[in-house]
Amino acid sequence: MAFPEDMLTDDEHVVLHLHPHWKALVGPVAVLVLVVAAVVAGFLLLPGGTGGTVALYAIAVAGLVAVSWLTVRPFLIWRTTHYVFTNERVVLQHGVFSRERRDIPLNRVNDHSMSQRFSERLLGCGTLTIESAGERGQTVLADIPGVGRVQTTLYELVENHHDRHSLGDGEMREILDEVRQDRGQDRADDTPAAT
Repeated sequence: MAFPEDMLTDDEHVVLHLHPHWKALVGPVAVLVLVVAAVVAGFLLLPGGTGGTVALYAIAVAGLVAVSWLTVRPFLIWRTTHYVFTNERVVLQHGVFSRERRDIPLNRVNDHSMSQRFSERLLGCGTLTIESAGERGQTVLADIPGVGRVQTTLYELVENHHDRHSLGDGEMREILDEVRQDRGQDRADDTPAAT
């Protein structure tokens, strides 16, 4: 399942679209290689009679089940897990047959942190934790590729969103000056003219 671009609002655009780090696929690929090696070894080493053929079919069926469960399934889970960072929110979506999606608006992000074990530093991935206002509070995203860059991008997105949706000092002064001028004008209009 691809990420549905039509779920974005009119002014929203994708800044980062990630899947979990490729290390999630190391085990499934290793299973695939082992199953292929077992089938090839069975084909080459088993005797040519009925017993050898039955054993080869048994190895092939067991290999097919193993590949379906331990290779295809993890690949589909990896492929259908999306971490999307837009200029308005963080979207977390996963699910092969059914779909679950969580949106974290940038204005609700209170804090974010990243952590990396030594092996994750070597592979260039880590865990990103996003704390947000709301019922769920903390969201942990494991195996984020380039987690340091992603955390910096999230910081920039939150700050830009805050700047776009809040008033700066100069804008606040202008509004206050306009209010004062309007009040002064209203008082001048309310004062009775001397006759």
